[in-house]
Amino acid sequence: MPTSEPEASGPSEERVTPDALLHARTGTDVSPEDIVLASGKDLNPRNLEWARRKLDAEGPSALEKLLP
Repeated sequence: MPTSEPEASGPSEERVTPDALLHARTGTDVSPEDIVLASGKDLNPRNLEWARRKLDAEGPSALEKLLP
């Protein structure tokens, strides 16, 4: 029995996600806890210190780099 497949045409302008929706930042400060959780690690003192160093080095964009 044949299955229906969506049209194989390229993406249309109507289906493109706006740039503003692709970013994780919500306008709030990024915390070390955010960095640890986004990296999939456990919240513990060692990982929080790693996240603090990462935030100091990369700034809030460190969170964007961890998220898909």
